[in-house]
Amino acid sequence: MSEALVIRSADEDDIPTIGYLAHTIWPEVYSSIIPQEQIQYMLKLMYSPDSLEQQMGTQEHQFIIAEIEGQEVGFAAYSKLKDATWKLHKLYVLPSMHGKGIGRALLDMVEEEVRTHQGAHLVLNVNKQNKAVRFYTSMGFEIEEEVVLDIGNGFVMDDYIMGKDV
Repeated sequence: MSEALVIRSADEDDIPTIGYLAHTIWPEVYSSIIPQEQIQYMLKLMYSPDSLEQQMGTQEHQFIIAEIEGQEVGFAAYSKLKDATWKLHKLYVLPSMHGKGIGRALLDMVEEEVRTHQGAHLVLNVNKQNKAVRFYTSMGFEIEEEVVLDIGNGFVMDDYIMGKDV
């Protein structure tokens, strides 16, 4: 990639940017996997300003943003679960930027932060039909469990829980 990639910490001032990226990325990535109504429900549930404030505040999720030439192109969020286990809650890159190493760079940064805080294992949830399963497998993650999670409003998430020792 010829452009300079910068990954920086995010804070509450970045909530509009994170929301914009999610609302741009999700319809394109998930439209062939889950119904439009579920996409809109989940965006409201997880990416409303109030929800993002709560994630950054009381839930202690750490957010990072990827930028190229000052333009935000992706983000990730992670937090400690228990003991030495951490969770990658979110990792999204604009589809037009896929294949440029941005997702790998975001994940590398998360893994480095986990190790810095004496974490040893990183887990994530990913929809079983999501192409990202291949990405995570290529990054050393393995399927640890299959779950179907009721998220309300008649919707479920049909996910793999994947994990990796870091």
